[in-house]
Amino acid sequence: MAHRYLLLISCLLFEFVIPGLPATLIAQGDLKVAVQASIEEQFPNLTELSDKIWSYEEVAFQESQSAEALMEYARANGFTIEENIGGIPTAFTAEYGSGKPIIGILGEFDALPGLSQATVPHKQPLHEGAAGHGCGHNLFGTASLGAATAIKQLIEAGELQGTIRFYGTPAEERYFGKLWMIRAGAFEDVDIVMDWHPSDETKTGVQTGLALVDFIVEFHGQAAHAAGDPWNGRDASDGLELYTTGINYYREHVKPSVRIHYDIEVAGEVVNVVPDYARIWTRVRDANFEGVQPVYDQIKRIAEGAALMANVEYEINLVSGIHEVMVNRTGAEVLQRNLEAMGPIEYTEAEQEFARGIQQAVKKPEIGLVSKIEPLEETQEVASGGSTDVGDVSYVVPVIRLRATTAPNGTPWHSWAVVACGGMSIGHKGMAFAAEALARTMVDLYEDADLRQRIRTEFEEDLGDYEHVPMVPEGPAPIGK
Repeated sequence: MAHRYLLLISCLLFEFVIPGLPATLIAQGDLKVAVQASIEEQFPNLTELSDKIWSYEEVAFQESQSAEALMEYARANGFTIEENIGGIPTAFTAEYGSGKPIIGILGEFDALPGLSQATVPHKQPLHEGAAGHGCGHNLFGTASLGAATAIKQLIEAGELQGTIRFYGTPAEERYFGKLWMIRAGAFEDVDIVMDWHPSDETKTGVQTGLALVDFIVEFHGQAAHAAGDPWNGRDASDGLELYTTGINYYREHVKPSVRIHYDIEVAGEVVNVVPDYARIWTRVRDANFEGVQPVYDQIKRIAEGAALMANVEYEINLVSGIHEVMVNRTGAEVLQRNLEAMGPIEYTEAEQEFARGIQQAVKKPEIGLVSKIEPLEETQEVASGGSTDVGDVSYVVPVIRLRATTAPNGTPWHSWAVVACGGMSIGHKGMAFAAEALARTMVDLYEDADLRQRIRTEFEEDLGDYEHVPMVPEGPAPIGK
């Protein structure tokens, strides 16, 4: 079951977590036990919901079944749904309560292309060529909605005052759907937002991640017969190859914190035709948004030079750009106290054996699942790791972040190994743990107005006079592209 729940206490307190909670009890500590019991009671349904989303294997902006499954669960638990946030069919909110404070919680649910995997500790696609939840987002949205439901029950019972709002946020892996939701004003009235992410360790998230800019470069030339009259052709793929050569020479002259990635999407179809079209998806990252901009500018000049050398035309189209996370340490300390009060996730020997099998398959030390609560870290000036559009949310509203173990230590992320764990008990336990930790922390936020103010003060001081604007093209989100 879900980590180390005290079944006896859960059963005794079950009457206090369902609608109709009598206005007797309840000290703050009792509310947290009630939250624990709620997650325990929801656990079978949350597991079923997570496994549904895992099986749907839906990628960015195509998560129609996944979004509907989450909305169905929210409706069944009494939430009011608002759909089509920011003009995105799979973006929605589920809300319960009224007035302040408004506490939000983020839930992602998109998969990654090409990572379909069965729940076995070796690479074995479930559906050849299909997508898979290589970042654990089937667990992410489900746990967050479970936490929101536990808080909803306490608001309904009159034990907490305010509003709980779950954000169904699509397309985190590509396009970064939260940017369009921010542009639509979806976060303007919320006081604090909770967030978590599947991981190979359990800790409070206090690192910033990397900012980035995503863009597409297209080269346009003239087709011709590759042998009969190549002099009549202008090769778009020549422009693309010169562009990548320029990028790779440029790598020597960027800061160590910079990352540059590209994926060649089109570079001709057959060998005997001079291709008149080529396309490459490029991504630039750095420790902060300010550092990304000069690298982006230089790479745009490289594209111009490549087109000039190849005698072709080019165009650059922005996909989106995201900020690094602005860490709120006041909120992080509250979450850390709740993690330490809960204690670590407990695993069976069968789960540890599965984990060691994963580690053997990916050539990592066979140490199994690490079951401990990591201490609160210092926030590093230059973070390692990936990027997330949660960063942009953190420039609009204070965000408190959690990482919970859903895969073995050392597991390569965005891989089949994460998919395998996300569809079985290792992932389910991490999901339930995250739900409880988030809900416990939200109890503190609802109960303590002074805490909320201190979190807000830190946020405002860190933000200063910076005016955040989502970096997205004009017009609607690129749905169906």
